[in-house]
Order: sequence, then structure tokens, then C-alpha cells
Amino acid sequence: MIEYIKLFWEGAPGEEPPVILYEVDTENERLVLRSIDIFADGSTRNIPDLYDGAIEITPIPTVEELNAHVWGEEFHACVIEKAEFEAIWQNHTYNEELKGTGEIG
Repeated sequence: MIEYIKLFWEGAPGEEPPVILYEVDTENERLVLRSIDIFADGSTRNIPDLYDGAIEITPIPTVEELNAHVWGEEFHACVIEKAEFEAIWQNHTYNEELKGTGEIG
């Protein structure tokens, strides 16, 4: 089963994406299939292999873990629909809020 997560990083440094979308394989240790970095100016970067060149492969926490601040107070997440992920992946555009409340979207 695939889960789509929108992660908001409050106070992300200027060169880092304040929003990251993940396509997570919940049946394979919650590893990421694809991700999209969304920058403060609305530009996006598609990442077809998050683990390319990685020394350590790390699973993505659940939305509940992220919103419980297990990974830090600055992270908030919500589940999104596949269609939203695919539209941003295909169009390379993001016109939504860059800050989240952690509410299910």
C-alpha cells in the first residue's frame, strides 16, 4: 500500500524546502519511492530516488509520529491524495500554503 505525506518544516533554512511530499511504500519498511521538495519561492524538485547515494536508508515516520513531534517540534504532516502528489510531480508547480498545522488534508 502506498501512502502520500505532505511534511511541513517550520523555520526551514532558506536553502531548504519548507514542504516535502513523500510517496511511501507502507509494505516495504515505510521506504520512500519518490519525493518532491517544494521551496519557498514555489519551485519544486522531483526526486525519483531519495536514497541515491545515501549511506544509510531511513524509513519515513508516520504522520502520527511526525505530529507527536518525535522528530522535532518544527515538523507537521498530513496525508494527501495520490492525485495531489502526481499533479505536482507532473506540473512542477506548487501554489498552496508553505506552512501547515499538521491537520489531515
